[in-house]
Amino acid sequence: MICRVYERAAAARGVNRVLVATDDDRIKDTVIAHGGEVTMTRSDHQTGTDRIAEAVSDLDAEIIVNVQGDLPLLDPDTVASAIDPLVADPELPMATLMTPIRSPEEFNNTNVVKVVTDSVGNALYFSRAPIPHWRDGGDAAVAAQRHIGLYVYRKDFLLTYASLPPTKLERAEKLEQLRALENGYRIKVVEVAEAGVEVDTPADLDMVRQLVAQQSLAVGEGMP
Repeated sequence: MICRVYERAAAARGVNRVLVATDDDRIKDTVIAHGGEVTMTRSDHQTGTDRIAEAVSDLDAEIIVNVQGDLPLLDPDTVASAIDPLVADPELPMATLMTPIRSPEEFNNTNVVKVVTDSVGNALYFSRAPIPHWRDGGDAAVAAQRHIGLYVYRKDFLLTYASLPPTKLERAEKLEQLRALENGYRIKVVEVAEAGVEVDTPADLDMVRQLVAQQSLAVGEGMP
């Protein structure tokens, strides 16, 4: 799965180099055997963002993209969509992605992170809880957005983020992006049509395997 994510990230517009940051020799060996590049990090990081900060501390790069390894069906175009706001706004420290919630089951699933934004697309809050809540009734899921766990940072902000202690809401929700919001940093959230499956559970992994098998079958059937 990690090699598939690597390939799709490398295919994104605007990405010049792909590194896998890990503390696991099994992941390192797999990526290297696949022809990828790996940087080993400490094993005590509390979040992926903290790990990325260590991995890129000596890199000569202004913008860093954090693609999590649980997105095997990642569309390279979505990576470019997250990068574009930082290119357009030199004052923006961070961006991420969202996509519409499509069912009440998804809306109420605590493994699905929801996000609400202001009128210009800056994040107000991320939560595992169903947000927003419609007090007067109605289908709240229709207005809800699912957060996609892909982040783009300006490097100087990323290093600042990693120097900040975990915050109260970050610890409560187990959502690292809340550390940025609680410290007053702006996060631009770009809406994309779809996200693909994030592998958070064994059931998610089974779904991805089925989808990949179907794609392979479709390609095979289309060949002479």
